[in-house]
Amino acid sequence: MAHEKNHDYHILPPSPWPLMAAFSAFIMLFGAVMWMANDNPYIFLIGFVGVLYVMWSWWSDTIKENKAGDHTPVVRIGLRYGFIMFIMSEVMFFAAWFWAFFKNALYPMWTYQGTEYVKPEIIPVDAFHLPLINTLILLCSGAAVTWAHHALVHGNIRKDLIAGLAIGVGFGAVFTLFQAYEYFELVVHEGWTFGGDFFFGSFFMATGFHGFHVIIGTIFLLICLVRSMKGDFTPDDHIGFEAAAWYWHFVDVVWLFLFVVVYIWGQ
Repeated sequence: MAHEKNHDYHILPPSPWPLMAAFSAFIMLFGAVMWMANDNPYIFLIGFVGVLYVMWSWWSDTIKENKAGDHTPVVRIGLRYGFIMFIMSEVMFFAAWFWAFFKNALYPMWTYQGTEYVKPEIIPVDAFHLPLINTLILLCSGAAVTWAHHALVHGNIRKDLIAGLAIGVGFGAVFTLFQAYEYFELVVHEGWTFGGDFFFGSFFMATGFHGFHVIIGTIFLLICLVRSMKGDFTPDDHIGFEAAAWYWHFVDVVWLFLFVVVYIWGQ
């Protein structure tokens, strides 16, 4: 039950989740290093499960706070600013990989005298085959999410909101499947490697991390779909869905840059 507040701010009660998040993330990172050194993934998996548990519990508490009326207009503004800052940090993360790719493309290491770097035998990826299909898939998914947002804000049409989110989730899953198939073809049939060569490393890190963000965004939209089916969002109070839509559009824009730079210009 929502309760009346005599101020516009949310005074947070003591929470174990920040400390548990830091502890679980440390175990996961430490376990990842041990995994790469000893081929033993158990410590990493323990930390990973801990991170997932903290994420689920913390965000569940956030949803409960919203239903309790703690997310006033002032609080929602703070949440929006916080998520904008998060997206800005993600922009800088991908900027680093674009910088590495541009540097290697414009000033390749094998052109320097005395270097042991050997120009790799790169079989170009046909940008206008599977990558183009994935581009259209992401653009259609972004349009579906925009349709869902418009249906919620301008009329609170629940069936259109649910349909748009369902289409967005479906396209996100198809994109992931197609990218997995592309990686399979490149590694198994074309001889590409995940490490050892700078071009291959830049390609897989940039597109792979983007694929990871697509998986996260798809889960984000799926949770919003479930909440929409339960009737959680209203035209004036839908900060969770708004954050998911912003994140999905960010993923779309990054892929457009990857498609132009990596698949078309870079090869």
